Amino acid sequence: MLERFSRIWGQRGILLTLVQRDLRVRYARSWLGYLWTIIDPLAMALIYFLVFAVIFQRGDAGHKPYFLFLLLGLLPWQWFNASINETARSLVAEAKLVRSTNLPRELWVVRVVIAKGIEFLLSLPVLFAFVLVYVLLGETSLNWRLVFFPVALALQFVLQTGIGLLLAPATVLADDTIRVVRIALRMLFYGTPIIYTLDKAPDWLQTALWFNPMSGILELYRAGFFKEHVQMAPLLVGTVMSFLFLAWGVVTFARMERAVLKEI
Repeated sequence: MLERFSRIWGQRGILLTLVQRDLRVRYARSWLGYLWTIIDPLAMALIYFLVFAVIFQRGDAGHKPYFLFLLLGLLPWQWFNASINETARSLVAEAKLVRSTNLPRELWVVRVVIAKGIEFLLSLPVLFAFVLVYVLLGETSLNWRLVFFPVALALQFVLQTGIGLLLAPATVLADDTIRVVRIALRMLFYGTPIIYTLDKAPDWLQTALWFNPMSGILELYRAGFFKEHVQMAPLLVGTVMSFLFLAWGVVTFARMERAVLKEI
């Protein structure tokens, strides 16, 4: 596994070029450019805030301030959702280059996760602007657990790379994979504590939600912004499962690579 990643590291210059190309092409004809990465989660956060906090008066579904709680769930989810959707198609979308170059094939998956990660990082100034507003209003305060924020980012990168390495070859061999992925992501959105906290779920469901790695990752993202107790079980499970997905993805990708090259 380390050997395969060392090959990618050896081609980091090309990887960076591909990431830059992806970002440039994505926003080439857009007037607002990368601002769309901010507008979408802001709009969704506003909708959920109006539905839960205003219409149903259930702002207690998450920590207060609820709008900040939503942003800290929706921004990482946007990175996750976009990465999984696009890594699943990463080999198919670049079929000619995958066949004709001698680059490590895992590189095509990693480049998507990095490109989407950069978009996530570009949205953080807006998040921290809201944090500043809520701190000045006295509605929240920062704490030492803010150091877990980059840990959450790293774990999410590991998780998404692992899942991408599983899905990319599967999509080449079975076109239905991408449709299954889209349905699964819609279901997983509600199975992830984005618009609610874990303790709001029934006891029997809480344990099941622990085994969603994103549950623990979102706990880490939010830990530094709220005073509430951080649940350790989903953190530990999420960490272990993220690395298990990576190992599974690397092994599966290596085993399926030859079949993929014949099919692509």
